[in-house]
Amino acid sequence: FHDSIRFWPIACAIRERHMTAEILINVGPGEIRIAHLCHGRLEQLNIERLIGAEEGTRRCHSHIGDIVLGRVQRVLPGMQAAFVDIGLERAGFLGLREARMLARQPSDQPGISDCVREGEALLVQVVKDPIGEKGARLSAGITLPGRLLVMKPEKQGIAISRRVEDENQRTALHELGQALLAEGDSLAPGTGFIFRTAAQGAALQELKQDAAALAEAWRCIQDRRRSARAPTTLYRDLGPIERAMRDIVRGDVGRVLIDDAGAAEAARAYCRKAMPGAEAHIEVTPRGLFDRFGVEEEIAILSQPRVRFPSGAWITIESTEALTAVDVNSGSFTQSGGLEETGFAVNLEASAEIGRQIRLRGIGGLIVVDFIHLRIEDHRRRVCEALEKSLCFDRAPVQISPMTEFDIVAITRKRSREPLMRRGSV
Repeated sequence: FHDSIRFWPIACAIRERHMTAEILINVGPGEIRIAHLCHGRLEQLNIERLIGAEEGTRRCHSHIGDIVLGRVQRVLPGMQAAFVDIGLERAGFLGLREARMLARQPSDQPGISDCVREGEALLVQVVKDPIGEKGARLSAGITLPGRLLVMKPEKQGIAISRRVEDENQRTALHELGQALLAEGDSLAPGTGFIFRTAAQGAALQELKQDAAALAEAWRCIQDRRRSARAPTTLYRDLGPIERAMRDIVRGDVGRVLIDDAGAAEAARAYCRKAMPGAEAHIEVTPRGLFDRFGVEEEIAILSQPRVRFPSGAWITIESTEALTAVDVNSGSFTQSGGLEETGFAVNLEASAEIGRQIRLRGIGGLIVVDFIHLRIEDHRRRVCEALEKSLCFDRAPVQISPMTEFDIVAITRKRSREPLMRRGSV
């Protein structure tokens, strides 16, 4: 792509949609699958693979959110990165941007050697699971997510989720944040908070309770660190059931259907502790939950490279080592008005689905979309707007480039987990 192309960040994010949403949780041998449906249509899918039991509970394969006392194995000034032993098969990767806050001397441009040294013990957090031959991605910037807030220990200040777009809401949350910081000494000195979208409409007392719980978790981590030997995991995030309740269940969710009594009780226990109003929405349902709602059929489609549309058009999704290519094809569809109108209609249909497919398949990195050629500038603009709208419901950070003269749009999406369908099977 031309050097002049600048990526536009997707800032619209998840807006309030007046629709009926349902969460389906299927507990099977070796995995937990969580589906988010809106008006009966699959919008999000998360598969958590289990690797055994720990103290009588299911332990998830994902290490995202783990806080670890690691030990620096190697510092590579040429890469401006370090490898840190965190107790997994492969050492974790700590880049300069994620390590910069550890710089010993104030500097605008510290190097990795100014931040870490070989052999030293280091508190880091896993921000990306090991994928393929790559180890976990690490950050020295610790965050602790709660129901309403995300705590940033030792980094004072208030931030508002980019998904909160209403300026009045942002102002109200900022004022609540200042009131919360005024009680910082009783929580954790020098601590900052990020207000999540769920904080909209919350009372100050609710925010204080969430902040106090996070502060207590941070104190426990600090206590364990004093006696721990690296590498040691000091903190694990919630399990997949509890995390789904915390991160997904919002005011638009009508019910949460779970096909396992033990998992349902875990969800209820979390609700009683953190979000009492949501417990009434939890229902235990017989097995075959995903079949009854057509989710198994949708998952089967995600294993195929071609996604067909009712019009007769389709998109093909192929992943390589370097990028994922999405090709838009008109197929048997024709529109009265000629090639331009046909291409425009197909591109709009494809744009509305591409964001959903990327989200459901867990595709990350560089994504290149090859649209059908359009000559009219207004058509090109409206296709880009439709694509941006399709991408704005993604929880992962996404950026999109303008359309090139060859009708190609580049997308970048943060990859944090192994994609649902690996390269070669997508």
